[in-house]
Amino acid sequence: MKDILSKKQRQVLALLREKKLARINILQGSVRSGKTYVSLILWGFWIATMPSDSVFLMAGKTLSTLKRNAFSILEEVFGENFSYSIAKKEALLFGRKIYLEGVSDSRAEGKIRGMTLDGAYCDELTLFEEDFFAMLLSRLSKKGAKLIATTNPDHPRHWLKVNYLDNRELDLISIKFTLEDNIFLEKSYIESLKNEYKGMFYQRFIKGEWVAAEGRIYEEFSKENIISTEGICERLNKNPLILCTMGVDYGGSGSASAFCITGFDRGFKNLYVLEEFYDKKNKSAENLIDSFKLFVGQMKNSYPMLNFVYCDSAEQLLLKSFRNSVSIEVKNALKKPINTRINILNRLIAARRFFIAGHCRNTINAINDAVWDSKNLHKDVRLDDGTSNIDSLDAMEYGFERYERELFKF
Repeated sequence: MKDILSKKQRQVLALLREKKLARINILQGSVRSGKTYVSLILWGFWIATMPSDSVFLMAGKTLSTLKRNAFSILEEVFGENFSYSIAKKEALLFGRKIYLEGVSDSRAEGKIRGMTLDGAYCDELTLFEEDFFAMLLSRLSKKGAKLIATTNPDHPRHWLKVNYLDNRELDLISIKFTLEDNIFLEKSYIESLKNEYKGMFYQRFIKGEWVAAEGRIYEEFSKENIISTEGICERLNKNPLILCTMGVDYGGSGSASAFCITGFDRGFKNLYVLEEFYDKKNKSAENLIDSFKLFVGQMKNSYPMLNFVYCDSAEQLLLKSFRNSVSIEVKNALKKPINTRINILNRLIAARRFFIAGHCRNTINAINDAVWDSKNLHKDVRLDDGTSNIDSLDAMEYGFERYERELFKF
């Protein structure tokens, strides 16, 4: 084990060996720093020391993210000693039962009411609601119960930092990881990763610091990202498109309806914004359906690899009408957290992998005008008060958000 762990990871495991684990144990810091890997080794080894009738919980933002981030590592490290069922929301590790929960909204707190737990594991803790975390701690009522969690830094006024990490009265250990702590990463990969993050995202995800988001959201977006139709054709002649998608955001009260065509070239090397539709009048649902049908027909002729439309899920009747009006697949947008979508685009911009056609003026202006809400002192919120074009941003993001893993292969 010593040969496959970094010095920082061995320090974490020493807490178990020396019986120095606290009631709350949080591994925080930069991305790809090895904190999740060692946290799960720690989790497994600690569970193995507990009585066989002990009961545990593992929680993530969703069960899908928990499976992706944690279960493959547990299978790799502990083999047949770990098994799970997403359908049953249960797992076994060294014969001990583990309940599994996703905590994607404020109702999650009710899922664990009445539980009595010996331990809990939380993946990406800053994405949780504070009410759930407070309830979880109250459920850890057995003698010697412990919580192990991982997180990337967030806003310096985030509830986790203010109420827990900075609270010296708690039985809590916090261990910070940096990118350099992962000695198994290639230097070229580390440099590439550093180049993908700028500004606030660099401070948080590379340096592991808790800093506030201020000013322009897309600080690195410039004329270099805006390209002529001829320039796009020249680039795509060298590396052609393999997939095009369309994002749709419906106009509500005082907002516009927007469609956006995004394209991915071979190997998902680059993301392109190719075409847009923007209607601030929103005369009627019938008019919007007609516009949608016409736009899809035109775009399918121009981009035969346009295979999917991803729509805001808020209006299911309208989505059904869209679906019945065209011959390509129309789906609900994933609607990942807005800051996740922002991070995807910022990484692509910083790495010079994002390009937008110069005639997509509404989307260009929306990217340039996007700012953080300076009045929100506790979390990062994109300003949405009608003074900027959020609709075009949403439409664009719906088109690429599903392909985060393809765009950032590890």
